[in-house]
Amino acid sequence: MNTGPTLRTPRSRALGLGSAHHGVGHFIVEHVSAVMLVPLGLWGAWVAIQLAGQGYDAAAYWISKPVNAVLLAVLLVCTLVHVKNAMQVVIEDYIGRFITKAVLLLLNYSICVLAGALGVFAILKAAFSGAF
Repeated sequence: MNTGPTLRTPRSRALGLGSAHHGVGHFIVEHVSAVMLVPLGLWGAWVAIQLAGQGYDAAAYWISKPVNAVLLAVLLVCTLVHVKNAMQVVIEDYIGRFITKAVLLLLNYSICVLAGALGVFAILKAAFSGAF
């Protein structure tokens, strides 16, 4: 047993409080998604500017190409992963009551999963029913 100096308080040692051991993974996912969003976001903005004012047929033809549909789905999923992780950090850091925190974390996760499922479904439906 290590008897050297420690930064933990006696209360935290007695209660077993400490690291949840998930911070590094969360940090990596949040930063990788942020890095991925830079080129994907620029691509999405460029596409939106190109398609603006061209009408439904042009958008349906554009999304019917597999590369465009896949990149659009990756942009959506990457954005939702980033939003979910960012909101999780805010909720964990600023909400004190356990029940409120648990409800908000569950709501955050549920909304992001639902938005992702609906978004990917809409992209696939438009891709498969678009003009070939």
